[in-house]
Amino acid sequence: LLSQFDPDNTGYISTEKFRSLLQRHGSELDPHKLEVLLALADSNSEGRICYQDFVNLMSNKRSNSFRQAILQGNRRLCSKALLEETGLSLPQRLIRHVAYETLPREIDRKWYYDSYTCCPPPWFMITITIVAFFLYNGVVLDRFVLQVTHPLYLKNALLYHPQLRAQAWRYLTYIFMHAGIEHLGLNVVLQLLVGVPLEMVHGAARISFVYVAGVVAGSLAVSVADMTAPVVGSSGGVYALVSAHLANIVMNWSGMKCQFKLLRMAVALICTVWLRFHPSPSPPCPHPSFMAHLGGVMVGITLGVIILRNYEQRLQDQTLWWIFLSIYVIFVMFAIFWNIFAYSLLDLKLPPPP
Repeated sequence: LLSQFDPDNTGYISTEKFRSLLQRHGSELDPHKLEVLLALADSNSEGRICYQDFVNLMSNKRSNSFRQAILQGNRRLCSKALLEETGLSLPQRLIRHVAYETLPREIDRKWYYDSYTCCPPPWFMITITIVAFFLYNGVVLDRFVLQVTHPLYLKNALLYHPQLRAQAWRYLTYIFMHAGIEHLGLNVVLQLLVGVPLEMVHGAARISFVYVAGVVAGSLAVSVADMTAPVVGSSGGVYALVSAHLANIVMNWSGMKCQFKLLRMAVALICTVWLRFHPSPSPPCPHPSFMAHLGGVMVGITLGVIILRNYEQRLQDQTLWWIFLSIYVIFVMFAIFWNIFAYSLLDLKLPPPP
């Protein structure tokens, strides 16, 4: 194909030859993909198209140069908006809904709608919700997560406790325990309603990275700023996803077509404040720490928002990605050294170990 349309081996295809190729094989393509290809041809002012961009496009990969080629110039998407299409099946309507919930540009929504195959499914968020919260705590520990008044509630190897901070796994496994039905219910609802659509669009690797980074930042923030507090709950990871999604909505306010934008932001703020000042459950259950929420939020609006803003682009090409990643690594290293030395130097009175 390259030798046919690029005999001089320049790496480019002329717009005329590109259009003739589309006319010949356009019926074989998804309608939205054909529309994107035509927009690529219309937006190019030099009369040629990079062959590698064309190959990436056909293989469902898009680079920065491709995105710039699409966004530059006065391109026109002639067909109706995806939201106006009728006669769709229930799965198709679900995919369309997810596209409008998470993506700010119509061209991205159409591309995602045509490309999404549900293979693999959003397994990470579903697994971490069902297995971690219910199966593990109910079967392995032989006491369900809601039994917070049980005298053995804190006597497990999962939650974070300042006296046991040398057991490094606790900085992550504390997400498997929750402080009552309200705490568990809110995290599960947010995790499924926000996390699953985000994973459907951005993939398990990116979303799991944001989630785990928020979890670790939450426990480390508590160990630095609220040194005597034990920690339970997955709020660090949940709020990393929620804050990244809300920040993405704010930064792309005019393009985002998700419903009730102001309402969902208000609800998220109310939930954060409520969890901070809600009366603690019966002892010995620890109160959910506000610092864990704050650590997750900071991860969401730094690392998370970069991931969500750059749909199908390589993160390592983004300068901000490296800046925020460096800040996160520096914070983690600082918190590690703080945990090693600060507790003994400050001579704090810590609560007894469970």
